Amino acid sequence: MYIARQPIFNKTLNIYGYELLYRAETYSRSFANASSVAATASVIGGLFEQGIEKVVESVKAFVNFDYEFLMSDLVELIPPETLVIEVLETVKIDERLLDRIKELQHKGYKIALDDFENDMYSARALPMVDIIKYDILITPLDTIKSEVKEAISNNKIVLAEKIETEKDFLKAKEMGFHLFQGYFFCKPNVIIPPSKRAVSSPTAYAQIFQEVKKNGFSYNEIAKIISSDVKLSYQLVKISGNIKGTNHFSSIKDVLVRMGGKEIERWACIFMLQELAAGKPDELLRLSLVRSKFSEVIAGKCDFSEKKDELSMLCLFSLIDAILDEPMEQALLDLPISQEIINGLLYGTGIYQPVCKLIRCYEEGDWETVLNYAKNINLDPEVLSVSYLEAISWANQIMASYA
Repeated sequence: MYIARQPIFNKTLNIYGYELLYRAETYSRSFANASSVAATASVIGGLFEQGIEKVVESVKAFVNFDYEFLMSDLVELIPPETLVIEVLETVKIDERLLDRIKELQHKGYKIALDDFENDMYSARALPMVDIIKYDILITPLDTIKSEVKEAISNNKIVLAEKIETEKDFLKAKEMGFHLFQGYFFCKPNVIIPPSKRAVSSPTAYAQIFQEVKKNGFSYNEIAKIISSDVKLSYQLVKISGNIKGTNHFSSIKDVLVRMGGKEIERWACIFMLQELAAGKPDELLRLSLVRSKFSEVIAGKCDFSEKKDELSMLCLFSLIDAILDEPMEQALLDLPISQEIINGLLYGTGIYQPVCKLIRCYEEGDWETVLNYAKNINLDPEVLSVSYLEAISWANQIMASYA
């Protein structure tokens, strides 16, 4: 089973929900040995057993269903306060389905019509759905102004999908769209003008990075750097509660010794990103954290086991251009990181390319390409879903510690 998620934002760029992308059978392009109901049920059942809150936390889960699965009782495994049922654009709208939609709505489920095109088949379901999704690559914004206006007047929630640029986001927002899906928030110069960006001095972090890189680095020296910054000291002590086998520490140095050089470097990076990301969508930092942990976990299970720390840092900085609203080349200036990390971030090349590509394809639900990259790095595809959920759980813990 594969499971990935894509964020859905409201107008203020807070997370409204996640669309869940899934695939039941790892090695089959289609469900050759099982009906679509059985295949989808295996995914939904797996989510139910593991706890869907591990994937979407406390927000909505948008899930695509085909005709057969919509007609089954298995849809109701996920409670209505969590699930938004997406009716696929390929689903035949008939009286039986319309009756089923009514039944599900009476049970409290929200219904979304996916990739809506105003044809005679989809139009039949319009009065009954709560959310209408427009794929702006299929139906460009300029061509649907009147439809969107009418939908809003009929109290429908309208969602713009495949929003990839700030221009598209602002235009859709101006048209009245309520929700927005796409990776527009991952790009520099998005939404928050540079003048409103939080200004942060990286001096303490740079000093920590430089000290950790030394052979035989000094814990005393790093403790001195951190102790001179009250906020940084507080953050360090707060996360020290997650270190196993200890109830308390008597000094900053005690915390550092228990963590070790690699963990100190990792946490310094996370603290720096968290500070720099002030005023930006929370999802930027959350996605950076998920990518970082995901890469570390899967690297430990394939050809890159000895490079997992460097891969983790590369992925942690994968959105630094969007966080700083600067070109990647400028954002990386004066950072004491290896040339391989720089090559990966700037050019998408180098030895880490297969892992980075795998992660991006996994996020997009491009399962066939994921399989190819997994094979190239000797990674068992069966570990991907568990590793991804582990990364989400870890990122959630980190984000909660900042709340």
